[in-house]
Amino acid sequence: MNGVILSGHRQITQQELLGRVAKAASGLQRMGIGEEDAVAIMLRNDFAFFESSMAANVLAAHAVPVNWHFQQEEAGYIFRDCAAKAIVAHADFLPQIDGAIPDGVELFVVETPDEIRDTYGIDPALCKVPEGAREWSSWLESQELVELPPPPPPSTMIYTSGTTGNPKGVRRKPMSDENAETFGAMISQIFGFREGEFRTAVTGPMYHSAPNAYGLYAARGGGFCVLQPRFEEEGLLRLIEEHKLTHLHMVPTMFVRLLKLPDEIKTKYDLSSLEFVVHAAAPCPPDVKRRMIEWWGPVINEYYGSTETGGVIFHNAEEALANPGTVGRPIEGATVKIYDDEGKELDANEIGNVYLAMEGFPDFTYNKLDEKRREIEIDGMVTAGDVGYLDDDGFLFLCDRKNDMVISGGVNIYPAEIEAALIGMPGVKDCAVFGIPNEEFGEELCAYVEPEPGESLTDGGVREFLIGKLAKYKVPRRIVFQNDLPREDSGKIFKRKLRAPYWEDAGRSI
Repeated sequence: MNGVILSGHRQITQQELLGRVAKAASGLQRMGIGEEDAVAIMLRNDFAFFESSMAANVLAAHAVPVNWHFQQEEAGYIFRDCAAKAIVAHADFLPQIDGAIPDGVELFVVETPDEIRDTYGIDPALCKVPEGAREWSSWLESQELVELPPPPPPSTMIYTSGTTGNPKGVRRKPMSDENAETFGAMISQIFGFREGEFRTAVTGPMYHSAPNAYGLYAARGGGFCVLQPRFEEEGLLRLIEEHKLTHLHMVPTMFVRLLKLPDEIKTKYDLSSLEFVVHAAAPCPPDVKRRMIEWWGPVINEYYGSTETGGVIFHNAEEALANPGTVGRPIEGATVKIYDDEGKELDANEIGNVYLAMEGFPDFTYNKLDEKRREIEIDGMVTAGDVGYLDDDGFLFLCDRKNDMVISGGVNIYPAEIEAALIGMPGVKDCAVFGIPNEEFGEELCAYVEPEPGESLTDGGVREFLIGKLAKYKVPRRIVFQNDLPREDSGKIFKRKLRAPYWEDAGRSI
């Protein structure tokens, strides 16, 4: 059953999807939407996400996914900044964005489907399209089909979250044939897709850059794709067995949560169909990677890149085991270099700012912020804000995000290293380490620790565990235990929400 997208009890074939995309594109074109315009999409993973994104692409317009956690002011900023001519949103988000929709912008409302309603516990009354609103599906079906070109490679304008200020829209230049060929080769390597010969699930929210690209290419690629409304550990194992999934795109947090499942759950499901599992988005502790390879086999791959550059670094399971902690080496046509803060290129094994470039990849700018684009470039290469080094064999190792790096008493400390150690402590479900103000040292380390249910952890126990693995100056001075840490849909902790109050109380920004 290839060429099918499944969500809950609903399914759509690729042929049906492309037909709906063509109709939607025809209708949007008649509304005056065309090249370089924007269609904002505030949807969870749903068929309408593919329909609206791909329809915008057909018209050479930008699909603009909006983080559906955003409230009125945050969403309104995106709608205004991208100059959206149309907005497509699930019905239950309407109260959230009421008052944020600019005058003259067309609003399409998508009925929130049952599987999403049930997963998130949404009031059924909020899932219905209000009377008088323009309902996406019925509008789409009423459009006259006009002959349009097939959807080109996705031209999605993703807004990067950033660490301070408003998000920045990554507006990519239109793809030439050469760009499209480069893009396709990159996707083929890092996602492992073979046209029509994969069976996959979309596990992360498609407003994020990587799940967005993965989901759209899966929908276009003629394989089988099931949408998981929200990542759930045993639920994913069940999907792998039930649908004999071959490919997955994941993040390290998902691995951590899977590994914490009881052994009787881990061994309950047949995972032998898996051929190519790739992960990205955050550093993966070497021990977590090794344990996943031991469990799932040598199917685990990793890539590194950014919304701005695409995925340009890659390695497989064998290379991971031989080079613990690496994120890989440049793929064909890619270049990675390390520079210090003065712009001097560094030698192997010297830690500095990571810069990337991909020959033939379409260039970009930040929407209405060309100066911000220039700030991150050296010699035609751009940085995603990460700090790391290249070893003698050209493997890239990341230390941390530059903005997450803590400088305490003049010493650089990388929280990712501490988190990788702490996540291995028995009784720890998850953790986040960051810098908070310290009058004497400038910054000090603070760790938020989420215990496993029923576990009782102590400051002393955490410190004793870490002292055996890290230098004493890397052991957090302040440890806070908190259940239900704030999370993104991928499971990744919203570190900014934890860190911000400390700096605000000190009268300083982060």
